[in-house]
Amino acid sequence: MLSTSTTAEATRESSRVALITCHLFPSLWDDDFPLRDALRARGVTVDVVRWDDMAADWPSYDAAILRSPWDYVARRDDFVAWAYKVPRLLNPAPVVEWNTDKRYLHELAAAGVPITPTTYVGPGEVWNPPSDGEWVVKPTISAGSQDTGRYALPAQLAAAEAHVARLTAAGRTAMIQPYLSAVDTAGETALLYFPDASGKLTFSHAARKGPMLTATGGGAIDPGSEDISARTPSPDELETASKVLAAIPSRFPNLLYARIDVIPGPDGTPLLVELELTEPSLFLLTAPSAATRLAEAIIARL
Repeated sequence: MLSTSTTAEATRESSRVALITCHLFPSLWDDDFPLRDALRARGVTVDVVRWDDMAADWPSYDAAILRSPWDYVARRDDFVAWAYKVPRLLNPAPVVEWNTDKRYLHELAAAGVPITPTTYVGPGEVWNPPSDGEWVVKPTISAGSQDTGRYALPAQLAAAEAHVARLTAAGRTAMIQPYLSAVDTAGETALLYFPDASGKLTFSHAARKGPMLTATGGGAIDPGSEDISARTPSPDELETASKVLAAIPSRFPNLLYARIDVIPGPDGTPLLVELELTEPSLFLLTAPSAATRLAEAIIARL
Protein backbone atom coordinates (compact mmCIF):
# COMPACT_ATOMS: atom_id res chain seq x y z
CA MET A 1 0.00 0.00 0.00
CA LEU A 2 1.32 3.43 -0.93
CA SER A 3 2.00 5.85 1.91
CA THR A 4 0.04 9.09 2.16
CA SER A 5 3.10 11.13 1.18
CA THR A 6 3.77 8.89 -1.82
CA THR A 7 0.15 9.18 -2.94
CA ALA A 8 0.26 12.98 -2.60
CA GLU A 9 3.47 13.13 -4.61
CA ALA A 10 1.96 11.00 -7.36
CA THR A 11 -1.11 13.25 -7.43
CA ARG A 12 1.05 16.33 -7.87
CA GLU A 13 3.13 14.78 -10.62
CA SER A 14 0.05 13.79 -12.59
CA SER A 15 -1.68 17.16 -12.13
CA ARG A 16 -2.08 19.86 -14.74
CA VAL A 17 -2.68 23.50 -13.92
CA ALA A 18 -3.48 26.35 -16.31
CA LEU A 19 -2.32 29.85 -15.42
CA ILE A 20 -4.68 32.08 -17.35
CA THR A 21 -3.45 35.17 -19.16
CA CYS A 22 -4.30 37.15 -22.30
CA HIS A 23 -2.69 38.10 -25.60
CA LEU A 24 -0.94 41.06 -23.96
CA PHE A 25 1.17 38.69 -21.83
CA PRO A 26 1.38 35.42 -23.80
CA SER A 27 4.18 34.10 -21.59
CA LEU A 28 2.55 35.33 -18.35
CA TRP A 29 2.93 38.59 -16.47
CA ASP A 30 6.40 38.47 -14.93
CA ASP A 31 5.16 38.85 -11.35
CA ASP A 32 3.55 35.42 -11.75
CA PHE A 33 6.77 33.68 -12.81
CA PRO A 34 7.52 32.69 -9.17
CA LEU A 35 4.14 30.93 -8.92
CA ARG A 36 4.71 29.09 -12.18
CA ASP A 37 8.16 28.00 -11.03
CA ALA A 38 6.98 26.99 -7.54
CA LEU A 39 4.30 24.73 -9.02
CA ARG A 40 6.70 23.16 -11.50
CA ALA A 41 9.27 22.59 -8.75
CA ARG A 42 6.63 20.50 -7.00
CA GLY A 43 6.04 18.31 -10.01
CA VAL A 44 2.91 20.00 -11.32
CA THR A 45 2.57 20.46 -15.08
CA VAL A 46 1.87 24.14 -15.72
CA ASP A 47 0.56 25.61 -18.97
CA VAL A 48 0.14 29.32 -19.65
CA VAL A 49 -3.13 29.74 -21.55
CA ARG A 50 -5.02 32.73 -22.91
CA TRP A 51 -8.56 32.89 -21.57
CA ASP A 52 -9.94 33.30 -25.11
CA ASP A 53 -7.86 30.54 -26.70
CA MET A 54 -10.46 28.61 -28.64
CA ALA A 55 -8.20 25.53 -28.73
CA ALA A 56 -7.80 25.32 -24.96
CA ASP A 57 -9.04 22.07 -23.42
CA TRP A 58 -10.22 23.44 -20.08
CA PRO A 59 -11.70 20.18 -18.73
CA SER A 60 -8.24 18.60 -19.01
CA TYR A 61 -6.88 20.81 -16.21
CA ASP A 62 -7.12 19.96 -12.54
CA ALA A 63 -7.21 23.69 -11.80
CA ALA A 64 -7.39 26.85 -13.89
CA ILE A 65 -6.01 29.89 -12.09
CA LEU A 66 -6.96 33.39 -13.20
CA ARG A 67 -3.85 35.53 -13.35
CA SER A 68 -3.53 38.22 -16.04
CA PRO A 69 -6.56 38.14 -18.39
CA TRP A 70 -6.53 41.93 -18.45
CA ASP A 71 -7.90 42.47 -21.94
CA TYR A 72 -11.35 41.26 -20.88
CA VAL A 73 -12.73 44.71 -20.02
CA ALA A 74 -14.10 45.49 -23.49
CA ARG A 75 -15.58 41.96 -23.62
CA ARG A 76 -16.65 41.52 -20.04
CA ASP A 77 -19.89 39.69 -20.90
CA ASP A 78 -17.93 37.21 -23.00
CA PHE A 79 -15.40 36.83 -20.20
CA VAL A 80 -18.06 36.04 -17.60
CA ALA A 81 -19.79 33.58 -19.96
CA TRP A 82 -16.42 31.89 -20.57
CA ALA A 83 -15.75 31.63 -16.83
CA TYR A 84 -18.97 29.68 -16.32
CA LYS A 85 -17.77 27.14 -18.89
CA VAL A 86 -14.44 26.43 -17.18
CA PRO A 87 -14.51 23.63 -14.63
CA ARG A 88 -12.28 24.04 -11.58
CA LEU A 89 -11.74 27.76 -12.21
CA LEU A 90 -10.15 29.62 -9.30
CA ASN A 91 -11.56 31.94 -8.24
CA PRO A 92 -14.80 30.55 -9.72
CA ALA A 93 -17.26 32.10 -12.16
CA PRO A 94 -19.80 33.52 -9.66
CA VAL A 95 -16.94 35.45 -8.04
CA VAL A 96 -15.79 36.67 -11.46
CA GLU A 97 -19.28 37.94 -12.29
CA TRP A 98 -19.62 39.79 -8.96
CA ASN A 99 -16.10 41.14 -8.64
CA THR A 100 -15.51 42.45 -12.17
CA ASP A 101 -18.12 45.17 -11.63
CA LYS A 102 -17.04 47.60 -8.92
CA ARG A 103 -20.61 48.21 -7.86
CA TYR A 104 -19.82 45.42 -5.39
CA LEU A 105 -18.45 48.25 -3.20
CA HIS A 106 -22.03 49.28 -2.46
CA GLU A 107 -22.74 45.81 -1.04
CA LEU A 108 -19.61 45.88 1.11
CA ALA A 109 -20.42 49.37 2.41
CA ALA A 110 -23.88 48.17 3.42
CA ALA A 111 -22.15 45.42 5.41
CA GLY A 112 -20.17 47.99 7.40
CA VAL A 113 -16.89 48.12 5.49
CA PRO A 114 -15.30 51.60 5.46
CA ILE A 115 -15.01 52.38 1.76
CA THR A 116 -13.95 55.36 -0.29
CA PRO A 117 -17.21 57.34 -0.74
CA THR A 118 -18.51 56.50 -4.19
CA THR A 119 -21.13 57.99 -6.50
CA TYR A 120 -22.38 55.89 -9.41
CA VAL A 121 -23.72 57.39 -12.63
CA GLY A 122 -25.27 55.01 -15.14
CA PRO A 123 -26.39 55.49 -18.74
CA GLY A 124 -29.15 58.08 -18.92
CA GLU A 125 -28.41 59.42 -15.45
CA VAL A 126 -27.17 62.91 -14.63
CA TRP A 127 -24.10 63.63 -12.52
CA ASN A 128 -24.36 66.57 -10.16
CA PRO A 129 -20.67 67.32 -9.55
CA PRO A 130 -19.36 68.85 -6.34
CA SER A 131 -18.16 72.42 -6.43
CA ASP A 132 -14.54 71.78 -5.52
CA GLY A 133 -11.94 69.23 -4.49
CA GLU A 134 -10.04 66.53 -6.38
CA TRP A 135 -12.00 63.62 -7.78
CA VAL A 136 -11.33 60.34 -9.55
CA VAL A 137 -13.58 59.25 -12.41
CA LYS A 138 -13.48 55.67 -13.69
CA PRO A 139 -15.78 52.98 -15.06
CA THR A 140 -17.15 50.29 -12.77
CA ILE A 141 -15.74 47.68 -15.15
CA SER A 142 -12.04 48.26 -15.62
CA ALA A 143 -8.62 46.71 -15.03
CA GLY A 144 -5.21 48.27 -14.56
CA SER A 145 -6.68 51.78 -14.10
CA GLN A 146 -7.93 51.87 -17.68
CA ASP A 147 -10.14 54.89 -18.48
CA THR A 148 -9.39 56.42 -15.09
CA GLY A 149 -8.77 60.13 -14.58
CA ARG A 150 -8.07 62.56 -11.74
CA TYR A 151 -9.65 66.01 -11.84
CA ALA A 152 -9.35 69.17 -9.74
CA LEU A 153 -12.63 71.10 -9.49
CA PRO A 154 -13.71 73.64 -10.51
CA ALA A 155 -10.74 74.13 -12.87
CA GLN A 156 -11.21 70.77 -14.62
CA LEU A 157 -14.98 70.50 -14.27
CA ALA A 158 -15.59 70.40 -18.02
CA ALA A 159 -13.06 67.60 -18.48
CA ALA A 160 -14.54 65.59 -15.60
CA GLU A 161 -18.08 65.99 -16.94
CA ALA A 162 -16.90 64.96 -20.40
CA HIS A 163 -15.27 61.85 -18.93
CA VAL A 164 -18.49 60.82 -17.16
CA ALA A 165 -20.53 61.56 -20.29
CA ARG A 166 -18.14 59.56 -22.48
CA LEU A 167 -18.49 56.51 -20.23
CA THR A 168 -22.27 56.65 -19.91
CA ALA A 169 -22.74 57.31 -23.64
CA ALA A 170 -20.88 54.04 -24.25
CA GLY A 171 -23.36 52.21 -22.01
CA ARG A 172 -20.96 52.03 -19.08
CA THR A 173 -21.47 53.08 -15.47
CA ALA A 174 -19.13 55.75 -14.12
CA MET A 175 -17.99 55.89 -10.52
CA ILE A 176 -16.77 59.08 -8.92
CA GLN A 177 -14.67 59.07 -5.75
CA PRO A 178 -12.75 61.73 -3.84
CA TYR A 179 -9.03 61.66 -4.51
CA LEU A 180 -7.45 60.54 -1.23
CA SER A 181 -4.40 62.76 -0.87
CA ALA A 182 -2.71 60.30 1.52
CA VAL A 183 -1.79 58.23 -1.53
CA ASP A 184 0.74 60.93 -2.43
CA THR A 185 2.59 60.40 0.87
CA ALA A 186 1.65 57.12 2.51
CA GLY A 187 0.78 55.41 -0.76
CA GLU A 188 -1.79 52.65 -1.20
CA THR A 189 -1.45 49.40 0.73
CA ALA A 190 -2.34 46.12 -0.97
CA LEU A 191 -2.89 43.30 1.52
CA LEU A 192 -2.70 39.77 0.09
CA TYR A 193 -4.51 36.80 1.59
CA PHE A 194 -4.01 33.12 0.70
CA PRO A 195 -5.59 30.02 2.29
CA ASP A 196 -3.91 28.42 5.28
CA ALA A 197 -3.83 24.66 5.86
CA SER A 198 -7.48 24.72 6.89
CA GLY A 199 -8.50 26.65 3.77
CA LYS A 200 -9.19 29.94 5.61
CA LEU A 201 -7.92 33.10 3.95
CA THR A 202 -4.94 34.27 5.99
CA PHE A 203 -2.65 37.27 5.64
CA SER A 204 0.33 36.48 3.42
CA HIS A 205 2.12 39.75 2.63
CA ALA A 206 1.56 43.36 1.69
CA ALA A 207 2.89 45.85 -0.83
CA ARG A 208 2.99 49.61 -1.12
CA LYS A 209 1.67 51.06 -4.34
CA GLY A 210 2.79 54.59 -5.15
CA PRO A 211 0.52 57.25 -6.68
CA MET A 212 -0.41 56.57 -10.30
CA LEU A 213 -2.91 59.20 -11.38
CA THR A 214 -1.80 62.60 -12.56
CA ALA A 215 -3.78 65.77 -12.10
CA THR A 216 -4.35 66.00 -15.86
CA GLY A 217 -6.99 63.33 -16.11
CA GLY A 218 -4.86 60.67 -17.76
CA GLY A 219 -6.29 57.51 -19.22
CA ALA A 220 -4.86 54.00 -19.47
CA ILE A 221 -1.97 52.96 -17.23
CA ASP A 222 0.26 49.98 -17.94
CA PRO A 223 0.69 47.46 -15.07
CA GLY A 224 4.46 47.81 -15.27
CA SER A 225 4.24 51.51 -14.46
CA GLU A 226 3.27 50.85 -10.85
CA ASP A 227 5.76 51.82 -8.12
CA ILE A 228 5.69 48.68 -5.94
CA SER A 229 7.64 47.88 -2.79
CA ALA A 230 7.24 45.56 0.19
CA ARG A 231 5.28 46.93 3.14
CA THR A 232 4.34 45.91 6.67
CA PRO A 233 0.67 46.84 7.14
CA SER A 234 -0.45 48.81 10.17
CA PRO A 235 -2.86 47.34 12.76
CA ASP A 236 -5.57 49.68 11.41
CA GLU A 237 -5.02 48.43 7.86
CA LEU A 238 -5.25 44.83 9.04
CA GLU A 239 -8.45 45.71 10.91
CA THR A 240 -10.06 47.17 7.79
CA ALA A 241 -8.96 44.10 5.82
CA SER A 242 -10.56 41.85 8.44
CA LYS A 243 -13.84 43.71 8.03
CA VAL A 244 -13.61 43.27 4.27
CA LEU A 245 -13.01 39.53 4.55
CA ALA A 246 -15.94 39.18 6.96
CA ALA A 247 -18.19 41.03 4.52
CA ILE A 248 -17.41 38.89 1.47
CA PRO A 249 -20.72 37.23 0.61
CA SER A 250 -21.03 33.75 2.11
CA ARG A 251 -21.96 32.41 -1.32
CA PHE A 252 -18.25 32.70 -2.21
CA PRO A 253 -16.52 30.10 0.00
CA ASN A 254 -13.05 28.62 -0.46
CA LEU A 255 -11.43 31.54 -2.25
CA LEU A 256 -7.89 30.96 -3.47
CA TYR A 257 -6.75 34.54 -3.02
CA ALA A 258 -7.95 38.01 -2.12
CA ARG A 259 -6.25 41.37 -2.48
CA ILE A 260 -7.52 44.24 -0.38
CA ASP A 261 -6.39 47.74 -1.39
CA VAL A 262 -6.69 50.50 1.20
CA ILE A 263 -5.73 54.17 1.49
CA PRO A 264 -5.97 56.36 4.61
CA GLY A 265 -9.02 58.61 4.56
CA PRO A 266 -9.12 62.22 5.78
CA ASP A 267 -9.24 61.08 9.44
CA GLY A 268 -6.56 58.42 8.95
CA THR A 269 -8.96 55.45 8.85
CA PRO A 270 -7.88 53.00 6.12
CA LEU A 271 -10.61 53.00 3.48
CA LEU A 272 -11.23 50.18 1.04
CA VAL A 273 -10.46 51.21 -2.53
CA GLU A 274 -10.87 47.79 -4.15
CA LEU A 275 -11.37 44.16 -3.19
CA GLU A 276 -9.77 42.12 -5.95
CA LEU A 277 -10.84 38.49 -6.24
CA THR A 278 -10.59 37.94 -9.99
CA GLU A 279 -7.26 38.89 -11.58
CA PRO A 280 -5.15 41.00 -9.22
CA SER A 281 -1.42 41.38 -9.39
CA LEU A 282 -0.25 39.45 -6.34
CA PHE A 283 3.13 41.17 -6.00
CA LEU A 284 4.89 37.86 -5.58
CA LEU A 285 8.23 39.40 -6.53
CA THR A 286 8.12 41.54 -3.37
CA ALA A 287 7.66 38.57 -1.01
CA PRO A 288 10.02 35.64 -1.68
CA SER A 289 7.99 33.01 0.20
CA ALA A 290 4.57 34.09 -1.06
CA ALA A 291 4.68 32.05 -4.27
CA THR A 292 5.44 28.93 -2.25
CA ARG A 293 2.43 29.55 0.00
CA LEU A 294 0.13 30.05 -2.96
CA ALA A 295 1.51 27.02 -4.80
CA GLU A 296 0.87 24.84 -1.75
CA ALA A 297 -2.68 26.21 -1.50
CA ILE A 298 -3.29 25.34 -5.15
CA ILE A 299 -1.85 21.85 -4.71
CA ALA A 300 -4.16 21.32 -1.74
CA ARG A 301 -7.10 21.87 -4.13
CA LEU A 302 -5.93 19.30 -6.69
